Amino acid sequence: MEKDQEWMNYALTLARQAEQAGEVPVGAVLVQNNEIIGEGWNCPIGTHDPTAHAEIQAIRAAGQYRGNYRLVGTTLYVTLEPCVMCAGAIIQARIKRVVFGAFDPKAGAAGSVLPVLPGEGLNHRAEIQGGVLAESCGLMMSTFFRTRR
Repeated sequence: MEKDQEWMNYALTLARQAEQAGEVPVGAVLVQNNEIIGEGWNCPIGTHDPTAHAEIQAIRAAGQYRGNYRLVGTTLYVTLEPCVMCAGAIIQARIKRVVFGAFDPKAGAAGSVLPVLPGEGLNHRAEIQGGVLAESCGLMMSTFFRTRR
């Protein structure tokens, strides 16, 4: 659990980069054997790409780093519960474990709205740990949206 908090703190620093760019502050880091193999932050506005979520950015970077689209044995740390699109990418990449901070009651696909990641009948299921540094991750999101309204 201590390592989970360390990596989530790192994901929070990535989320701050998204926030500084005017994007929704979500950060993600993909780790294997305590080594970063990919990282990213939300950037759909700046890239004009609706798929440019933090998780997708981290998965793309890791695929390039590994030279393989299968990311078996990895752990993804993300500050917000993944959406359906990101959950699908996690499944396709065969990511072993997903650790997220804040729950997303509007679009979460790790069980908050839809149970995609723990889904029965899928060809791959990721282990899920939610709520790691949830208060810090949630505060960053709520502060961001409060200032935009």
